[in-house]
Amino acid sequence: MPTPCFVIGIDTGGTYTDAVVLDQGSGRVLTSAKVPTTAHNPALAIGLALEEVLRDSSVEPGAISLVCVSTTLATNALVENKGAEVGLFVIGHDKRMDVPATELRYIPGGHKAKGVEAEPLGMEFLLQGILEMRPKVDAYAICSLLAVDDPTHELVAAKAVQLMDRTKPVFCSHQASSRPGMQERATTAILNARLLPVMQDFLRSIGASMQALGLSCPVRIVRGDCQAMDLEQALLHSSATVASGPAATALFGSHAEPGQTVLVVDVGGTTTDITLIRDGGPVIREEGMTIGAWRTHVQAVEMYTVGLGGDSLVRLQDGRIVLGPDRVVPLCQAHLYAQGAVLGTLTDPAAWIGPDLLAQCVFPLLDAPATGSGDPLLDWLARHGPATPKQLREELGMAEASLEKAVARLSSRRQVSACGFTPTDALHVLGTLGLGREEPARRGAEALALLLGLGVREFCRLVLDNARDTLTSAILCALGTREVGPALARFLNQDEPSPLLDISVRLRPRMVGIGAAAPFLLPEVARKLGTVVTFPDHYQVGNAVGAAIMRPNTENR
Repeated sequence: MPTPCFVIGIDTGGTYTDAVVLDQGSGRVLTSAKVPTTAHNPALAIGLALEEVLRDSSVEPGAISLVCVSTTLATNALVENKGAEVGLFVIGHDKRMDVPATELRYIPGGHKAKGVEAEPLGMEFLLQGILEMRPKVDAYAICSLLAVDDPTHELVAAKAVQLMDRTKPVFCSHQASSRPGMQERATTAILNARLLPVMQDFLRSIGASMQALGLSCPVRIVRGDCQAMDLEQALLHSSATVASGPAATALFGSHAEPGQTVLVVDVGGTTTDITLIRDGGPVIREEGMTIGAWRTHVQAVEMYTVGLGGDSLVRLQDGRIVLGPDRVVPLCQAHLYAQGAVLGTLTDPAAWIGPDLLAQCVFPLLDAPATGSGDPLLDWLARHGPATPKQLREELGMAEASLEKAVARLSSRRQVSACGFTPTDALHVLGTLGLGREEPARRGAEALALLLGLGVREFCRLVLDNARDTLTSAILCALGTREVGPALARFLNQDEPSPLLDISVRLRPRMVGIGAAAPFLLPEVARKLGTVVTFPDHYQVGNAVGAAIMRPNTENR
């Protein structure tokens, strides 16, 4: 009888870290775990999830043959403007480039077709540029004209950088992409350089967690194109993990509905990711994905992301309920993140909701300094506890834009966060979800409902109806744009009905739901779209299952 072999799948999302143990022989998931993501130190959540699934499955660490990980880390880092400061050298191309680089220098050189040198590499300009960049950047990227045919100038420039600034990494565009397109190749190389320190920290977190539990098996990372790569490749091609989470979503959908065409909808904490499965396989965007405002050569699953999730902030605007796109800590889960000294204040949101007409409150995180940090905002919060943005502006004498930048800076350092009323809280108040404490969620609902003259349960139902309407519109927009073009999407999502045309649309494929909140939102969305939604086994941890079933030779479609 063959020795049993097991795989652990991990998904580190912005809100939860999920893990599963999969029996490779039978394809059966033995156990799963869901723990809050510790964004300030991912190793904590990863370690807790690994410890829980190993304990509950009774599988010995030595029997685990592989750990495969999907992560939103790269996506979140770009959204939060984290990572290395990158200096870019553009060789042989003098047209303006809109790229995510801190410093940029244009250098003579480059090649023509068939590897013919356009002009000699401008070494004097290159060396002067390195001297000027050296104190300002953490990493370098190099992109030369037609380096896909002849990378000589990129290689020489990279060697010069390494000799003059030995401690910092260099990424060349020909290593990142073999396709033409200066701006796309340059952007891909920059993102690889920018994400390197973020990926290094993450991989160290995984390594430390595994070592502590006696796991010595290989680790693979899910790429955005549904392939797997080892740790060395993950460091060289960090940008390939930007769509890692949606790729795991697609893999779970194709596993749950073999041979079918379905729409997979992953309702997460921060966003909802929509991916398409055609004839049982994930649809891959071969031309490269757009990340933020930048076109790249990073291949990834075809996906559509909407800024709505279980942790989207609920606010009131002109007497209406508005959701997101800001993500906050739900009131029902604030006790998992806040310092003990401020926890009491967070349990009574009625004391601070009214002035700003939104359930948002800034507070210091568990590992933030108690006092004496030298930062006026952080020190004030440590002394006085949570406060609304309006209170902070008044107490600290800060302009709104300055306060937003200060909060964003401390949030990126994982020293403060904001909590508020969310769809997750609404589900707790209605008794349909139990991932936290109901009392603070109910108090927040009472305060907001009072401002609208509504009952508490009616207010919570309206919040969830708003979320369902937003998801319905997002799916219509995604598929309408894909199949017909943006005109249909705009028509279907206009606020006022057309006086001349009444068009109804039915979604042909059925939907597959992922995420703990999905069963409370997607059935009504499916009904509105004229289809049905299924929730396969382990849908609550679907991305971790998708990571566990990952195979290096997954076929691109």
